Amino acid sequence: MKKSAIVLSAGLLLPTPLLAIEMPHGDKKNPGTFTFYLENDLFAETDQQYTNGIRFSWTSPDITSYLDDESLPTWSRRYNRFITSPLGLFDDQPPKQSEIVRNLVITLGQQMFTPKDNTRTTVDPDDRPYAGWLYLGMGYHLRYKQRMDSAILNVGIVGPASMAQEAQDFVHEIRGIDKFDGWDNQLNNELGLQLVYERKYRTLTESLQAGLEYDVIWHGGASLGNVATYLNAGAEIRLGWFLPDDFGTSALRPGGDNSAPGSQDPRIQSSTGYSSAQNFGLHGFIAFDGRWVLQDIFLDGNTFSSSHSVDKKHLVGDLSIGASMLVKDWKLSYARVFRSKEFDTQDGTHSFGSFSASYSF
Repeated sequence: MKKSAIVLSAGLLLPTPLLAIEMPHGDKKNPGTFTFYLENDLFAETDQQYTNGIRFSWTSPDITSYLDDESLPTWSRRYNRFITSPLGLFDDQPPKQSEIVRNLVITLGQQMFTPKDNTRTTVDPDDRPYAGWLYLGMGYHLRYKQRMDSAILNVGIVGPASMAQEAQDFVHEIRGIDKFDGWDNQLNNELGLQLVYERKYRTLTESLQAGLEYDVIWHGGASLGNVATYLNAGAEIRLGWFLPDDFGTSALRPGGDNSAPGSQDPRIQSSTGYSSAQNFGLHGFIAFDGRWVLQDIFLDGNTFSSSHSVDKKHLVGDLSIGASMLVKDWKLSYARVFRSKEFDTQDGTHSFGSFSASYSF
């Protein structure tokens, strides 16, 4: 009971660092966006592999500069200058200053991975390791017309300190689900670093009959670090009414915080001229992301110590099918994600549900 209380308190405090930080205030024409992500394979009636992910994300209102915009907190401007000045990044030399849009992104998340057999107390050499990942991320979005570049640095901990076991035990306890007995075999504690870059292109929105619209969003990028090193590419096709002026609905992928509204989004009613009746949108989407994986700590095991590992697949793909709805300042999305086999001895493909709720304020 004491452990459950501790985990509950930790869960309630997860968003606190994001909310406590002095952040620039948005307005109706230039809002900030808070997004909550939840992914779980219970949506697919399984409980294994990538079994749960949760993330809180805050995207700033549009800013003029990462280095000098006074709406950003002082600590943020100092941090940005510290990490970018030696590299000459963010020097504010866009093709046209009036056409560039910048956003700062702060995230806090946790992911957990388990093998199939929840009763086994010894290592199963043919199944993946138990693992958890608790991380804090800071990223930068730069939009120019139909393009968005994202750079994100995630720093966190893999292993018991990630509190993945405590979080899963707590949820299973309140839901009356059997707990997993093999967490003593999880990966060892290890500091995790992940640097991610991704570029997205969105086609111009095309109109069809009955008010229907569609667009296509392409993406490509890379991740570097001891947590994950890979190249990825993919696309999302959206079809519906009053498509959001953003860069799609991503599963819980680094570089995937795409829901902040642009200037032509129905959520920004005062700038777009939409009436109250039009301050609503609905669309379906199909998305694909393919990865060429060089390193995955959740399959390869610890980098600097001996641990359980399996032989991973180097090519992995995700197919997402879902729907998204805009209601005033909210964007609500749900998708079913189908993932190909990630390691050689895996029984088959895996599936999970991905839910996100964004509020622009």
